[in-house]
Amino acid sequence: MRFINPKTDFAFKKIFASEDSKDILISFLNALIYAGESIIEDLEIIDPYAPPRITGLKDTYLDVKAKISDGTIVIIEMQVLNVESFGKRVLYNAAKTYATQLKSGEGYFKLKPVIALTLTDFEMFDNWEGVISRFVFKETQHLFDYTDNQIELVFVELPKFQKKLEDLETLADKWIYFMKTAPSLEVIPEKMGSIPAINKALRIANEANLSSKELEELDKQMMFLEDQKGFLIKGLREAREAALQEGREVGLQEGKLEGKLEGKLEGKLEGKLELIMRLLRRRFGNLLTPEIENRIQGLSIDQLENLVEAILDFATVEDLLAWLQAISE
Repeated sequence: MRFINPKTDFAFKKIFASEDSKDILISFLNALIYAGESIIEDLEIIDPYAPPRITGLKDTYLDVKAKISDGTIVIIEMQVLNVESFGKRVLYNAAKTYATQLKSGEGYFKLKPVIALTLTDFEMFDNWEGVISRFVFKETQHLFDYTDNQIELVFVELPKFQKKLEDLETLADKWIYFMKTAPSLEVIPEKMGSIPAINKALRIANEANLSSKELEELDKQMMFLEDQKGFLIKGLREAREAALQEGREVGLQEGKLEGKLEGKLEGKLEGKLELIMRLLRRRFGNLLTPEIENRIQGLSIDQLENLVEAILDFATVEDLLAWLQAISE
């Protein structure tokens, strides 16, 4: 028995956001947000795509979005790569979800709490050893809560979780263990299978239950992530900084800073651009037309860095086209 990796975009959505996933998501959220208490009894899984209501506001794409029966909105994101400004993106998504609840003329009393649950496959907080951390608005000196504290950020840092199967105690332990080890399991452990929601999640994650098309999509995403890990954003940033430094040194010596800088920068980025194109071709195949490739090759340095960060959000080539159109306007 083989299980798909729940950290991939495809698998995470299939397990937690499909039509038959409500009980799985309820158990998952109760475990990670409410310490295993059955606070959430019912919820509605809603479209995780969040188009802006305000002209000029950035579109956002989330892995899972749900509304609890009391009106609280929970947005969930699984992040594998430690991309630039990721912490800001989490805060932006939470703030945007909160702000765009209201239509013109509606009173602020209609605003409902927003909880942003983020699982990371990397460590975010070096000064904190805990696996789960929670952030709310507090007074800086005396640490009392803000009166209307309706935005909460919850982080689960998977690399910090080191418990083995025999050490699992809480429901949160078992769900985090599921997220970390599902692809390496050969059978459903009794300790995991005794939890109905986790047992069901593992059955959904069983490769034998996937169609050939689903397996192909999963394989593409796995290759895509492996190619990008620890390379793209760091490489682009290092290339730009190296080119800027070389350009300054040459320019100061020869009085040709601007021309030298541009030449060095283009050379440094040429290889990185080719890698981005290769990854996009692998993901979208023949759908990546020469016209689209030409548009990408004409992007500026900053736009290329933004594209690297946005690639994981693209589910279809139409998403890529929408992104290219947005930056050209």
